Amino acid sequence: MDQLWAPWRSEYIHAGKEDKCIFCSAPSKAQEDALLLFNGSVSLVLLNKFPYNSGHLMIAPVRHVAKIEELTPEESIDAFRLLRHATASLTKAFKPDGFNIGINVGKAAGAGIEDHLHMHVVPRWNGDMNFMPVLADVKVMPEHLKTTYATLKPFFDRL
Repeated sequence: MDQLWAPWRSEYIHAGKEDKCIFCSAPSKAQEDALLLFNGSVSLVLLNKFPYNSGHLMIAPVRHVAKIEELTPEESIDAFRLLRHATASLTKAFKPDGFNIGINVGKAAGAGIEDHLHMHVVPRWNGDMNFMPVLADVKVMPEHLKTTYATLKPFFDRL
């Protein structure tokens, strides 16, 4: 049996589950620790700590809101402004062949965080599926989150 080493996961295992909403608590932490790429007055952008692919980020309103219909017009417009910026930045930084962009509303729809609406932006590359997820239920990430953060942060500092 081959062993896959992921020592950075021990931080997650030992930290336990966070009681606070990750989107609400991110602005109060150091930006790099929270993987916070952008902290605006209406919306924020942060990297997903458990990404499907390198560059997987999330866009959320600053306000703690669970449903799309609860968004203000300003929050709706700002989310799509950041979505445009995120896809352009990810394209320049990582040159993906496409994107999965989605919002899971409610537990039944697969929302891991039900109480704070957020949008996932996942860069995809032709052929990025390999045998590891299918045969070993393992996802191999080619880059550490801190490296991805350092690559993308300058794009969001310009906002």
